[in-house]
Amino acid sequence: ETKIYRRRVGQGGNGVDGAVTVGFVLAVIRPRAGNIGGGGFMLVKPADRNGVTVIDYRETAPAAAHRDMFLDADGNADSQASRFTHRSAGVPGTVAGLAMALERAGTISLAEALTPAIALAADGFPASARFVDSIAAYAERLHTWPATEKVFFNADGTVCKPGEIFVQKDLAETLQAIADKGTDAFYRGQTAALIEAEMKRHGGVMTAADLAAYA
Repeated sequence: ETKIYRRRVGQGGNGVDGAVTVGFVLAVIRPRAGNIGGGGFMLVKPADRNGVTVIDYRETAPAAAHRDMFLDADGNADSQASRFTHRSAGVPGTVAGLAMALERAGTISLAEALTPAIALAADGFPASARFVDSIAAYAERLHTWPATEKVFFNADGTVCKPGEIFVQKDLAETLQAIADKGTDAFYRGQTAALIEAEMKRHGGVMTAADLAAYA
């Protein structure tokens, strides 16, 4: 996968270009380390002047979230509910944050930054031993939800073997839509509608309106 996102010598660019490109690539080849369903921070220090730009693109709480949503019937904190249910999902900021970083401090387009990730998702990449071990370690949790079960396991429920090509067509389509139409392709339209439908199926509170309002 290194070859596919290495820029050619003399092609130009800067550290923000690289950070954003690799950020999207990690969403494909190492989702435990970064993915478009999460959020983060970025610190940007220009080489030619003082000052640091801080971009906060952490997740935000859906509008319907409330103080007691993770308490059990006895009023005690329920760590399972706050970590492993659809109610625990925050409105994701990764796509908006990485796009903002490019706009403010990068030199390439969002579509160009996404190109390597799209290729790795659509054509697949050789699964590393660590990648396979990670899926196996969280197999019980991943099998809980039909969506993750479909992505991370073979039809017979087994995990791929190291070296096998791991393809993620749905993720490729989502990334391609962002490349074609910008962040609105994620925070509005079909992707937002799909996220809202998934939330409704499993008791989540995030809505398409929450996604559209993310800043």
